[in-house]
Amino acid sequence: MARLVGGFCVPHDPLILGNADAPPREQAARVMQAFAQVRARIATLRADTAIVIGDDHCTMFGPGCVPAILIGTGDLEGPIEPWLGIPRRAVNNHPPLAQHLVEAGFEAGFDWTVSRSLALDHSTMVPIHLALPVGTRVIPVYINSGGDPLIPGRRCLELGRMLGAAIASWPGDERVVMIGTGGISHWVGMSDMGRVNEAFDRRILGMVEARDLDGLARLSAEEIVATAGNGALEVRNWIVAMAAMPPYNARVLAYEPVPEWITGLGFAELEVAP
Repeated sequence: MARLVGGFCVPHDPLILGNADAPPREQAARVMQAFAQVRARIATLRADTAIVIGDDHCTMFGPGCVPAILIGTGDLEGPIEPWLGIPRRAVNNHPPLAQHLVEAGFEAGFDWTVSRSLALDHSTMVPIHLALPVGTRVIPVYINSGGDPLIPGRRCLELGRMLGAAIASWPGDERVVMIGTGGISHWVGMSDMGRVNEAFDRRILGMVEARDLDGLARLSAEEIVATAGNGALEVRNWIVAMAAMPPYNARVLAYEPVPEWITGLGFAELEVAP
């Protein structure tokens, strides 16, 4: 049967690729080293499939259509943003496992939006490009953590737990990793854009290491936005990944506050307990 062999929380800041030379060289190098560390760990885990949790930033379907949860079950390609500076390419999906997740979700009361042909944005393509070994299959899951109507933190817990149970029930011999993506503090298109709240970021990373999922889920959208900007709502992507995991130990791999990339960038590993 399928196994969740590991999980990671990583940034998806598009400026990492789109404006790579903006921060001090040493700081940019540390961010890239953290991605390389994640990629090496995924290779060591011999993962063949990654479920990548992103949010569509209201660009993939236009501002008039914001699905609560969406899964890509067929053809994938990306990125949709040419200014990221990486070639648009096909991304390998795992359609049978993706369809199994759809069916399990429907059974559990999750009304998926299902896309059989999906163009991926930076929230999944940055980690796919930087953190996944070549050939890793990808099942993208998008949640509306980027804009109204926002998915509640508690629903993210429920979604993650459903995904974990569904993976465990799949009869195939897949080795799966969960990737929660997103920045920590950042203000997108707001007056404080470019500010980083390091204290908030370290608080969130401490909650990740403590596996305090309930505490993360209790953070209201109002508190997050007031303290760390609208972009910090992406911590809910992390909640989904963390909630899917079997018993695990968490450790922070790196943290960099990068005003030039308008974001506090955190990396954590969710290591399956022996």
